[in-house]
Amino acid sequence: MNTPPHEQSRRNAPDGQDRGEAPAGLVMAARTPWFDLTECTGNRTVRWEDGERVGEAPMTLDTYHDLASVTKIVATTTALIRLVSDRLVDLDAPLSAYLARSYEAITVRDLLLHRGGLWEWWPLYIQPQLPPPRYRPGRARRYSDLGFILLGQIVEAATGLRLDRAVAELVTRPLGLTQTTYARPTGTEVAMSALDDRIEMTMLDSGRPYPVPYRSTDFARWRHEPVLGQVADGNAYHAFDGVAGHAGLFSTVPDLLKYCAALSRYEEHDRLWRPEVVRAFFAPGPDPEQALGFRRYALDLAGETVTVLGHPGHVGCAIGFVPRRDVALVMASNRLLVEGAPTPADDLWDDLLQAVTRRSRSA
Repeated sequence: MNTPPHEQSRRNAPDGQDRGEAPAGLVMAARTPWFDLTECTGNRTVRWEDGERVGEAPMTLDTYHDLASVTKIVATTTALIRLVSDRLVDLDAPLSAYLARSYEAITVRDLLLHRGGLWEWWPLYIQPQLPPPRYRPGRARRYSDLGFILLGQIVEAATGLRLDRAVAELVTRPLGLTQTTYARPTGTEVAMSALDDRIEMTMLDSGRPYPVPYRSTDFARWRHEPVLGQVADGNAYHAFDGVAGHAGLFSTVPDLLKYCAALSRYEEHDRLWRPEVVRAFFAPGPDPEQALGFRRYALDLAGETVTVLGHPGHVGCAIGFVPRRDVALVMASNRLLVEGAPTPADDLWDDLLQAVTRRSRSA
């Protein structure tokens, strides 16, 4: 699920302005050649008594988290790096080369750059047929869940496997990510993802931030109880049984650090992919803050400005790494467990980047 524009704008709020309610639980971790940072606070699940939030179970480093849109890079983008390396997917091929009756004017590269012109979001559990593009393809970056849903389907078409099996064979198993799984986390310690489906219901009823022609009354299977051990994203859960290209993965902080370290040291894994293909995925596109699948962030580290590649997720996780510098960064939270406005994920991610900058100056 995309972060609504009103939340995105909050990241530029003046210092001291209310950023929203703090997450119930928060983990921040960094692994660098100069120092390690690990902070784990709060609770992974909560309950409410007389309008007050009461902790039920503490957050730990081994807690499983709903990665939401972090799935876009850990699963889908990384799988495509492997498939492009094996020449099974061509970045400049039209989508119709892999998906019958799909868009002719949109390429795989367009979707990875979020320049396909597709709608940002659409309730596929109400109307499973994708709508026509909302914008002219290739003209501007319009962050789109639909684009990564299609990319997940391209991974399936290229491998002949269901997406969860393809990601296991292409990504998680080769990288030793034993705690990274689709749809149903295997551990008992799972962070609560959301209070219920209220956010998605409100998006439909308000028409904001995306004016789709449906309302919450058009769907009958809403979750009215806490979302625990299930993906929060409505399309991933209600339309795709928890397995989709844009959302659905669960993982732990140690596994995410392992993933980031592997991507940082990508040249050491040339048995999995061609390094020149990885470098092409890491390079900036027409929008400097967007690579192929990955977002790009500037980070002041050890006296120089480096580029972090990564991605945030709506539920409250974000990851990043610095290529060839052995730097891995992970932030995990359950920021949606609030009655008011939650702290934007981008703000929490910025907090980690700033903490890393401060530590690097004193290391």
